[in-house]
Amino acid sequence: MKKIEAVLKPFKLDEVREALSEIGVTGLTVTEVKGFGRQKGHTELYRGAEYVVDFLPKVKVEVILQDALVDRAIEAIVKAARTGKIGDGKIFVTAVEQVVRIRTGESGEAAI
Repeated sequence: MKKIEAVLKPFKLDEVREALSEIGVTGLTVTEVKGFGRQKGHTELYRGAEYVVDFLPKVKVEVILQDALVDRAIEAIVKAARTGKIGDGKIFVTAVEQVVRIRTGESGEAAI
């Protein structure tokens, strides 16, 4: 099993959710996060004063999948989230040792 964490632009969330749903992903977790990478934030004007916004709003999508679905999920996320501009985000894939469904006590892939 693998965990995919994708940090992306907030307005791309619905497209990514739909793309994952189309390949058979039945559940995911979304968190509103802030951060920066190469784009380094930007400046904004508020009541006539300019200030720097270091951390930009992003969303983090987390999905636990069987190994067989990982490559298809990555392709779906990249296709749905890409704008071609700086700040499109990143995808991280890590191994998951165990999953347990609290309600039933199921574990392993049955709990996904």
